[in-house]
Amino acid sequence: MPETELVVAAPHRELLDQVLNKWSLAILNELCERPCRFNDLRRAIPAVTQKSLTATLRRLERNGIVERVVVSSRPVAVEYRITPLGKTLRHPVDVLLEWAAAHMPAIEQARARFDEA
Repeated sequence: MPETELVVAAPHRELLDQVLNKWSLAILNELCERPCRFNDLRRAIPAVTQKSLTATLRRLERNGIVERVVVSSRPVAVEYRITPLGKTLRHPVDVLLEWAAAHMPAIEQARARFDEA
């Protein structure tokens, strides 16, 4: 099968790109601890722009990982929560982070060798 057909036939690639990017992981890390309002997430992740945070939350919501809940208060507020499906990501992400931590010295050495060449 040609490579272009493989990419089209692999819908998990789009999902992984959307769920395992820098902002998604930071957002999921916050939401695993507690539900958060938009501005709480902005304060917790100061490097993220409003536009990137909005887009990432929408992608996570579309994929069923995060839910947007309207809280009945004055003024009306919106809270983001991790879904039961989203909670199932915790273990695989932790495994990837542990792998990265354990292999970071070897990765840094490989990068240094590559950059010297």
